[in-house]
Amino acid sequence: MSAHILIVEDDRVTRMRLAGYLRGLGYRVTEVEDAVSMENVIDRDPPEVLLLDIGLEGKDGLTITREQRARSRVGIILLTSRDEQVDRIVGLEMGADDYVTKPFDRRELAARIKNLLSRIADIGRSAPQPGAVDDFGPWHFDRIRHRLVSAARVEALSGQEFDLLNALTSNPGITLGRARLCEILGRGTWQLGDRTIDVLVGRLRRKIEADPANPDWLLTRTGEGYCFVRPEES
Repeated sequence: MSAHILIVEDDRVTRMRLAGYLRGLGYRVTEVEDAVSMENVIDRDPPEVLLLDIGLEGKDGLTITREQRARSRVGIILLTSRDEQVDRIVGLEMGADDYVTKPFDRRELAARIKNLLSRIADIGRSAPQPGAVDDFGPWHFDRIRHRLVSAARVEALSGQEFDLLNALTSNPGITLGRARLCEILGRGTWQLGDRTIDVLVGRLRRKIEADPANPDWLLTRTGEGYCFVRPEES
């Protein structure tokens, strides 16, 4: 069965054109204009991917992102007409997997959807590399269920959070640059000013570090990238 994509966009023309384009690519598409209608669809026919306009009337896209990420692993791509980088960063911090800025190239959006669906399909099939770290500090990295488990709590991971932590813990002690990490996350080429990787690292640090400002596990290598510390070296 083809993937179900739910478009939440209050501009009727934009919504209908995008829906028609994605149906032409073989996706099953539902389109709604607000959060209430979206929640009704999710209850009866959960989608694999949400295409979510940030600037919705009523409950906006950032609020929806935070709420959905707290309860599900649905893929979330934000649609925004705003130029301010802060909106994109906040969206990623709240758990969105990706974003595109209007006006966007529909082929680029389709590529991002395909990449996101591929990552979602990998759930349960992610085999760690030889030497990969599953246990560190109080945490067990559950690669099957895409979560971190300790005696005190469980931390669910978004798709990109999982991909990033999987890459770093599979290469302990090795510094991975932002360009390489962007490739792993399916974001194409890293460009100066792209803070996606930094935002995701910040999200992971808030989940696993006792003091995110002074991390024990996810270290910054200035001018190089990020490195996961081997447990025996911590």
